[in-house]
Amino acid sequence: MRDHRGVSREELQQSALVAVAVLLVLGVVAAWSVLIPGVSAWENVIAAVIGSLRLTGPVAAAFAAWVAVRRRRGARRRPRSAWQAMRAPLAVAVVVAASFTATVLVMAVRTVLTEQAGGLLPSGLMMGIAGLTLYVTLGWVIGWLLPWTITPVFAGLGCYGLFTWLARGQTWTDRLAPATREPYDVFRGLSATAFTDQSLWLLGVSTALLLGWAALVTRQALALAGALLAVLAAGTGMARLISEPASISAQRVVYSCQEWPITVCVHPGMRTGLPELGSAFVKIASRLAGTPGEFSRLEQRPRSDDATISSGAMPIHVDDLSTGFADAAADEFVERLARQCDGSPAAGYRDIVIAWLRGKPLPGGPLPEHQYAAAWFSGLTETQRREWLRLNYADFAACRLRSEHFGGQAVQAAQPFQPAQPVQPTQPVQSVQASELASPGQTNRVRRAGHSGRASGHRHRIGRANGLSHREGSAPRDADGDRRLARPSRHD
Repeated sequence: MRDHRGVSREELQQSALVAVAVLLVLGVVAAWSVLIPGVSAWENVIAAVIGSLRLTGPVAAAFAAWVAVRRRRGARRRPRSAWQAMRAPLAVAVVVAASFTATVLVMAVRTVLTEQAGGLLPSGLMMGIAGLTLYVTLGWVIGWLLPWTITPVFAGLGCYGLFTWLARGQTWTDRLAPATREPYDVFRGLSATAFTDQSLWLLGVSTALLLGWAALVTRQALALAGALLAVLAAGTGMARLISEPASISAQRVVYSCQEWPITVCVHPGMRTGLPELGSAFVKIASRLAGTPGEFSRLEQRPRSDDATISSGAMPIHVDDLSTGFADAAADEFVERLARQCDGSPAAGYRDIVIAWLRGKPLPGGPLPEHQYAAAWFSGLTETQRREWLRLNYADFAACRLRSEHFGGQAVQAAQPFQPAQPVQPTQPVQSVQASELASPGQTNRVRRAGHSGRASGHRHRIGRANGLSHREGSAPRDADGDRRLARPSRHD
């Protein structure tokens, strides 16, 4: 059976069911990807389902444009009233809202099964429905004005590009898009007042567009008057959104804490990460004991919070509970203990201490003195390293570590290895027989063994300096200055 517009009701019903199924699957997938991992809070769910509008909204606009094109092509007469004209787009909006509600229910079931922090914000759900209504209205108007086969694709892509640009635009333009302000911070939360103003703006714009289209189609002044009133409502919502401060004050948080092995306190929505955080920081706490960096309590704080905390407590930053979150928080904590040493040799020494605090292998460093320092530091016992850090913590924190802090051998280690200079060989003394050396008139005798004197020792040193052997340097000379070979002594 077909209605007076030439569109089968069964076909519309089937299309509506398909649209609900597609929007539900897209909504759940998109919302799951927006969820902050590990955060058990109702506000996290609200932010996720609103974030799913970036995908479900353009699809809803394309679906509304497809229905509008079919209606426009099958229309045989002009609608008599604005209500008759708006029934079809309102039906599409109801279908889309049903898919959004189903997405919220799926996410709520997962949330109810686990203990959640905070409470559900009805204004947030209202803002999500208002945003989808705006997508449907834009898609319907575009499809009616441009009844082409390709129009639904243009409507979906156009809406996606428009609201993506608004969300990433200036500080005030992101408030006009049907989305939450990013990045979502669990400590700042979501503002119910902002959601109410945003819903007023989105519903006002949607109503103004829909009534304006109805006035154009039916030529009725009443519809045009209603559109003008809707414009006033949208303007009121926009003014409230723009005048609202961009930053939202941090909410008071009642921490969830774990007292052993060390005291760690986090947002109640992240309490499942307490055991892993305690294990990651217990060694760091023991190595910092007795130093100015000693702490007895860790408190999770937002990154934009510069407020001071109680004595003995140290702030940590945990954005989510994804894989490796505890190690990332510990690395960031240790890096903040000492200021950065940009390009100076002290940076290599700082990296050695940082690696030890994190329980990682000590880096060798780019310079020979860094390699020696790493080897020297690795030779210390754990107790000696802690005592060393207690004595040198001020230099470590101020980036003033030098080679003297690590054994003072940097100069020797930095010098290249010099091989020993080869000794010049001496001319060997030819061995002769004792009978050949004997001379009847020889009056000089070789000094007996065991007899020593300053003259012979001096001659020996001179001979060695001139490259002569011991025998050559101490041999007697004749009248012409030539050396004579001494006859070997019997004692020799």
